[in-house]
Amino acid sequence: MVGLRGLLTCATGRVAVAVAEQDVNTWISGCRTLLVCLVLPIALAGCGINTIPTREEQAKAAWADVQSQYQRRSDLIPNLVATVQGFAQQEKSVLVQVTQARAQATHVSVDASTISDPAKFAQFEQAQNQLSGVLGHLLSISERYPDLKSDQNFLALQSQLEGTENRIAIARRDYNEAVRLYNTELKTFPGVIWAGALYSADKPMQPFSATTEAQSAPKVSFAPPSQ
Repeated sequence: MVGLRGLLTCATGRVAVAVAEQDVNTWISGCRTLLVCLVLPIALAGCGINTIPTREEQAKAAWADVQSQYQRRSDLIPNLVATVQGFAQQEKSVLVQVTQARAQATHVSVDASTISDPAKFAQFEQAQNQLSGVLGHLLSISERYPDLKSDQNFLALQSQLEGTENRIAIARRDYNEAVRLYNTELKTFPGVIWAGALYSADKPMQPFSATTEAQSAPKVSFAPPSQ
């Protein structure tokens, strides 16, 4: 009887040890899985897997700033046209040109999903450059109308537009830099690997290549018109 009890006790002890070992192994396996889940994202991030989408979002944010400045300019133009019209109705052709150029620039839009389309981007850039040109012409006629040139409303609008043109130039510069970083990441190691494996649908974005005149504030000439 004593021997039977001893055997039972020994068997029970072995089972308990086996169960304990299994619990320990399960716990160790769980810890390993958790460790992999924690370390893997960090390791992948260190290899640059997140760089492409990060650069892409930065470029899109910079593009939003560009659009915001163009919208600010567009909002100022109707007031400027109305002010000039009040003093120089004979400049009707210039006023019409500005109105039409503004309408065209507003009509041609490029959002964050299409800044990788070269044709649409070129169309947008051309429309905005055309507006800059006729806007500069409109401001330059003030010399021929002393009352207009000294009007406080006109002077305030002129100052705001010149400031906006400077903001546009800065926004475009920042956008071009963000695009440069994004496009470079798509073509260089290790970004080129992730681009082929995970981001094959992502295309290079279009930078601005505007003329020097278009990147500057409208020039206001105070010289008498040539005869």
